[in-house]
Amino acid sequence: MYLATTIFFLVLITETILILGYSYVTQTAYKYYIQVTNDKKIAKQEKLKRDLLKLKSDLSQTSSQDEFAKWAKMRRKLDKGMADLEKLNSDIAFSKTAFELRAKSVLWFFVHGTRTIIAFWYTRRAAFYLPKGWFGPAEWFLWMPLAPKGAVSVAIWVSACRQVVKQSVGIAHDFILPKKKVEEEA
Repeated sequence: MYLATTIFFLVLITETILILGYSYVTQTAYKYYIQVTNDKKIAKQEKLKRDLLKLKSDLSQTSSQDEFAKWAKMRRKLDKGMADLEKLNSDIAFSKTAFELRAKSVLWFFVHGTRTIIAFWYTRRAAFYLPKGWFGPAEWFLWMPLAPKGAVSVAIWVSACRQVVKQSVGIAHDFILPKKKVEEEA
């Protein structure tokens, strides 16, 4: 029963990742990664944004005709700051894209690789045994491909767990969404 429970929870996790989508999971992971690592680029970006907003408000309050030298100096400083911000934004976007690419690769291997590895590793083992005669002549299907007779094979158990999770999500989706639509109409 330990193997069957472990497989069920593994399938639950992998199907949750598939339902949420790789992009959502990697974006959420990136947000937590930024918070945990305290990336200096992000802090620098926030500080630069604040400084540029303050500079813009000061520039809008300065007359370009009466105080041209001060206005021109502030304008050059603003243009340089905007260029720096643009470069910093592109650096951050590049590192985010690199992180998401690595994270999606890891997720893909976790979702698809674990199922494949488990199916091959436990090919000849039973997920659990059934009481004799419960499914009559259809019992042979449950122990396919190589599990002992009278048992449910790991491959069949993985497929059954996937279907249960998918159908449960579908049912929950059907019950939750109509409620939200009715509440919005009222």
